[in-house]
Amino acid sequence: CRTASGADIWLHVKNAPGSHVIIRAASVPGGKIPDSTVEEAAGIAAWYSSQRNSTSVEVDYTAVKNVKKPSGAKPGMVNYFHYNTINVRPLPKL
Repeated sequence: CRTASGADIWLHVKNAPGSHVIIRAASVPGGKIPDSTVEEAAGIAAWYSSQRNSTSVEVDYTAVKNVKKPSGAKPGMVNYFHYNTINVRPLPKL
């Protein structure tokens, strides 16, 4: 999140270990991220998680400005709020 802006979207598999995924809002014309992009990024987050072999994975997403790392927390540990959840199939590496 160090290089992400507050308007970018952060995604992570719900209640399971996995990679954090960022969608850069600046890379989208007009800054409005399409739902299809969020679904694809959620599928990528699901693929790079412990839920890779599941048929349906819950992925939380929120604006980067809603993601905070608690002081002293282990690497990768964050708290987030004002989020939505999407169910997706893991999307194999493209």
